[in-house]
Amino acid sequence: MTTVTSTVAAPVHLSPNQRAWRRFFRNRTATVSALFLVAFVTLILLWPAISSTNPNAVSDAQFVKPNSHYLFGTDVHGRDLLSRICYGARVSLLVGLVGAVVSLVIGVSWGLVSGYAGGRTDAAMMRIVDVLYSMPTIVFVIVLITAMNATLAKTQTLSASTVRSLQFIGLFVGLGAVSWLTMARIVRGQVLSLRSRAFVDASRVLGATHTRILLKHILPNIYGIIIVYLTLTIPSIILYESFLSYLGLGIQPPQASLGSLIASGAEQINAVRIYWWLIIFPGATLALTLLALNFVGDGLRDAFDPRAER
Repeated sequence: MTTVTSTVAAPVHLSPNQRAWRRFFRNRTATVSALFLVAFVTLILLWPAISSTNPNAVSDAQFVKPNSHYLFGTDVHGRDLLSRICYGARVSLLVGLVGAVVSLVIGVSWGLVSGYAGGRTDAAMMRIVDVLYSMPTIVFVIVLITAMNATLAKTQTLSASTVRSLQFIGLFVGLGAVSWLTMARIVRGQVLSLRSRAFVDASRVLGATHTRILLKHILPNIYGIIIVYLTLTIPSIILYESFLSYLGLGIQPPQASLGSLIASGAEQINAVRIYWWLIIFPGATLALTLLALNFVGDGLRDAFDPRAER
């Protein structure tokens, strides 16, 4: 009797991060959301080449309903709403991304130093985080931006474009500077669990500096958690910006963001007539963008969860 043995190819060895990304792409909801974001970002970046319409150009075509020429209709000044949404989405995503990066840099740096140093340094740094946590975040941002705008208004030597640029930068910094606290706590907890591992002790015995240990050994082992939280921070900062723009403290005219477009549409609501397209289209764009970002963040969180390896 002849025995036939079948040869099965051994699975290719994958690193934990590679396995995590493979799990992410098996998540259909997260993958579809990521594809939507890629397509949406591509559209708004290429919009100036697709359409020659000036989003700030005023015309006599006021409150035109969506039609074949104006797909999303026009606003009170006769401006094409689709163009303003595309340009406004660029601003909102830029604010969210830059604010999240500012939060990432501050939070990761603070958490790395606090967790690795330990002892009194860790206690002092985390008490500062606790104090900042006790402050109402949005009120702090409103006070910060209001004070900055009042200071810039008193400056007579700066041009209007320079003032708007400084206000834009201040919005980035203000939103990012209040969003790093959770990131610092997450990173600090991860560092506390890694600093006593054998590979860290071995690096220390071999004479590696503290900076090298942090950057070469500890940081690469927590970058998955950092990516997850970065993805979840972007929508929260976009929501902050939209709320500030709704209050008139965010992006200033003639520039537009999704929040300011929603605020402009809400101003046109009256008992006689509701120009529904001024609310529906900016609101739907903002909602779909935030929903996709949250689905991507949830997918990354599940993919990089250590329990998924079991």
